[in-house]
Amino acid sequence: MTHLIKTCAIIGAGPSGLMAAEKLAEAGYRVTVYDRMANPGRKFLLAGRGGLNLTHTDEPDEFMARYREASSWLWPYIEEFSPDDLRDWCDGLGEDSFAGSSGRVFPKSFKASPLLRAWLRRLDTLGVAFCARHDWQGWESDGALRFRAANGQEVLVKPDATLLALGGASWPKLGADGSWTRILKQNDIVVSPLQAANAGVLVEWSDLMKMRFAGAAIKRVVAFCGQSQAKGEAIITEKGLEGGVVYSLGPDIRRQIETEGHALIHLDLRRDLPLHILTERLSKPRGKMSVSTWLHKAAGLAPAAIALFREERATGTNAPFDDPNEMAKLLKHLPIHIQGISGLERAISTAGGIALSQLDDHLMLIDRPGVFVAGEMLDWEAPTGGYLLQACFSTGVAAAKGMTDWLNRPAF
Repeated sequence: MTHLIKTCAIIGAGPSGLMAAEKLAEAGYRVTVYDRMANPGRKFLLAGRGGLNLTHTDEPDEFMARYREASSWLWPYIEEFSPDDLRDWCDGLGEDSFAGSSGRVFPKSFKASPLLRAWLRRLDTLGVAFCARHDWQGWESDGALRFRAANGQEVLVKPDATLLALGGASWPKLGADGSWTRILKQNDIVVSPLQAANAGVLVEWSDLMKMRFAGAAIKRVVAFCGQSQAKGEAIITEKGLEGGVVYSLGPDIRRQIETEGHALIHLDLRRDLPLHILTERLSKPRGKMSVSTWLHKAAGLAPAAIALFREERATGTNAPFDDPNEMAKLLKHLPIHIQGISGLERAISTAGGIALSQLDDHLMLIDRPGVFVAGEMLDWEAPTGGYLLQACFSTGVAAAKGMTDWLNRPAF
């Protein structure tokens, strides 16, 4: 009797979907990847514009703390496919990785396109098929997947197992627009609302701030929001602030906005100088120096940091320039009043997604046996720095293992 090869459908050609496709094809299944876009990995390529930060060299406890409330349930999946495993995988595709001084891990090319090309060649060798411009529309009554093809025709597919890896809702023009939430809700699957994560915040700057300092970086700062803090860099934009320290505090900022309608963060503009030393430096006579020159020489502030300080002094606390103690306190704890968060159209990632209660430990939907989920469709978030891609890859591997176990379950 001829042995029938079982089939797997992967919906979504991002990192989670492609990683699952690789693992399933290696296990001997017939795998087809469906995606609404013309080419796979569109958002993966966008991530590569900044150097393709794959993962991070943090110690495990510190690494997992980046996932906050999701750290406990994500840990088994990241332990199974760890940052070291991800680096080995990258190296195996001929794109050797390296860790920078900050602990961030990149391919040596600093690009996503060579890695993606090598990856697609491997998938082709493994026999993975791709169906581009297939927009998933949901399920038929018999469980078949329904797609709308580019020519408008309906396509029905009934695989032995399915992986949903459609991403979140950020950068929707690249394919992931969160429209899957409607399909799942119609099928009584609980989905937490999708919100912008790793997104800029909105600040009402003066015209001078917008014109002269949009695009300037505030380096080596500490940002505080409530009981949380983050170190890194902030970028001034015409509409507010972006950058790693802002992204890291995103969940805290969102919570404040949800409860109070606005949020307040504080910046330490000289995190390397204790308050008493900064006060001592500012106690020296200013003489005929302008305030900006004095702050640059005495406090070591860059022009953009001085502009932030003067912006707050003009609109907020109005600390006198002749009081070094109050000046130093303000430089170490500068308030920034946030009016909102930028929209999903330019957010790096998405918070929210399919609730953990809807899944078993193998990332299978409890009410949809044989349907698994990976990546940003799951309800988790993380700051930039390699944590986003690591969890996408790791949950893709975990879902593929769950699918394999499902397909190999004993027949009764």
